[in-house]
Amino acid sequence: GFLNIDVGARAIGMGGAYVSVSDDAMSMYWNAAGIARIQGAQAVFTHNKWLADIAYNYAGFAMNLGNVGTLGVNAQFMTMDKMERTTIMEPDGTGELFNAGSYAFGLAYGRNLTDRFSIGFNFKYLREEIYHSTASGIAFDIGTLFDTQYNGLKIGMSITNYGTKMQMAGQDALVQKDIDATVSGNNPNINANLQTDKWDMPLLFRVGMSVDVLKGLYDSNLTLAVDALHPNDDVESVNVGAEYVFHRMVALRAGYKSLFAKDSEEGLTFGGGVQYKMFGTSSLMLDYAWADFGVLKEIQKFSIGLTF
Repeated sequence: GFLNIDVGARAIGMGGAYVSVSDDAMSMYWNAAGIARIQGAQAVFTHNKWLADIAYNYAGFAMNLGNVGTLGVNAQFMTMDKMERTTIMEPDGTGELFNAGSYAFGLAYGRNLTDRFSIGFNFKYLREEIYHSTASGIAFDIGTLFDTQYNGLKIGMSITNYGTKMQMAGQDALVQKDIDATVSGNNPNINANLQTDKWDMPLLFRVGMSVDVLKGLYDSNLTLAVDALHPNDDVESVNVGAEYVFHRMVALRAGYKSLFAKDSEEGLTFGGGVQYKMFGTSSLMLDYAWADFGVLKEIQKFSIGLTF
């Protein structure tokens, strides 16, 4: 489902190995505990040029309220161009156009329980629609982030998309039916409703670790990260990634996604970004990522963030 499409060019450039690196407003997708590490407030927006001309966008805002914790709001939008309706009798199209899309709106909370341990939650409402049919549900995410005392090692864990089942319903399910075609003279156009199967949310468990091996040496930082993923609708896999940052301004990233996942089309990722300090504590972040998708070609993703 659309909930499994990764967000944020920084995270994607690192191959999706981000659950222990999370420290920005994108953390509401990866590991809600990460927003507790935000100083002040941060707004982010990311745009993905997804497969088949599908657009996938994510927006988030989080603010640190001191002893109260950090509050955040987020939204995900997967949209596409209008499509022409086809039928069995008119396979080339009826001339009628319809919309399809998927949306999620979330409210997040993160808090530092100690100077090294953080926890976070994200509650979200989901809605999917196609033509005159819709499905909706609610889901819950939880995450933790722990800074160990061993050489700067960080450990992160998150469980995302634990929620209700989804089911399509609406005007398109209304049909006319002959209750018994073997009986003549009865009404062949009795109103009836079709019922679709329910489906589960794409529940995902992530656990990962990361370490900064340079720790500011030569005014540089080099973060190495690895995540293990256990989804309920796919095979287990591993993501690995690295991020090199010079002078806290320029970043280069690389990674590999879905290691050990049989028949996966995903693989190498690359990316980069710049952080420009504007005034006071405000800074602007621009990031780009490229991800290989096998026979489906590549995916390009752009992100912008503002800290103030």
